[in-house]
Amino acid sequence: MKKDLHPKNYRLVVFKDMSNEYSFITKSCIDTRETVKWEDGNEYPLVKLEISHTSHPFYTGKMKLVDTAGRIDKFRTRYNKK
Repeated sequence: MKKDLHPKNYRLVVFKDMSNEYSFITKSCIDTRETVKWEDGNEYPLVKLEISHTSHPFYTGKMKLVDTAGRIDKFRTRYNKK
């Protein structure tokens, strides 16, 4: 195996789904600027997600998808048939 192939900065990081406020903690090496206080009282780096398994239509069984950035409307106006 090659030396120094994998990152060495693995740490606990909180991922938060912004559409339904669901959060979970896992190990990651992603760079973040924000932090959040977790349930255990410690402060961890925070990564904000637009969608996760708790809000994705495939996993929830609901066909409603939260569009936070208005991408669907932008697509429809750009490619609207006249």
